[in-house]
Amino acid sequence: MISAAITGYITAFSLILAIGAQNSFILRQGLLRSHVFVLCLFCAFSDALLITLGVAGFDQLTDFIPGLPLALTLFGAVFLFAYGLTRFRAAWLGAYEMELKGEGLKLWPALAVVFACTWLNPHVYLDTVGLIGAVSAQFSGEGQKLAFGVAASFASFTFFFALGYGARLLAPVMQTARTWQIFDFGIGCVMWAIALGLIISLLK
Repeated sequence: MISAAITGYITAFSLILAIGAQNSFILRQGLLRSHVFVLCLFCAFSDALLITLGVAGFDQLTDFIPGLPLALTLFGAVFLFAYGLTRFRAAWLGAYEMELKGEGLKLWPALAVVFACTWLNPHVYLDTVGLIGAVSAQFSGEGQKLAFGVAASFASFTFFFALGYGARLLAPVMQTARTWQIFDFGIGCVMWAIALGLIISLLK
């Protein structure tokens, strides 16, 4: 069980660590110190639910719907391309009055964005349900699967709260519109790189 737990934690943490739409939004809210606890809690609970789904039976789901991984990959690439485009647009416009004042979105709009980045983003399903579910398949006993799933979910909690509250350490750097433009441009590049990687994976 200890081996399963360690594998679950490391697998989940390493996958979540790669920055995506969800992580970049939490990072932005952390920089602004805006609704950090609620948003981190939402992301962590959402990931825990998806991880549970993956550990409980992703193999059976893909057997029932063979084209599911392909569909998730395609939609994931489209979603990440679109999100990256919004970041490029923000960097181009350079309108960062709210950010420079330390103002973020109101709670409900912020929750709507993080909801979209989590539940409407197929790339999240690929990581949590698909990849983590696939890794968990090596553990056969119920106790081992439970340990794997709990540890993987705990990794999500530790990551998101560390990201959300650790982001404020960068706040002194984010004091000009130019730094926010660089930040958004960088996020856009990462989103497009991930989307391109998903498309390339389909061509192999």
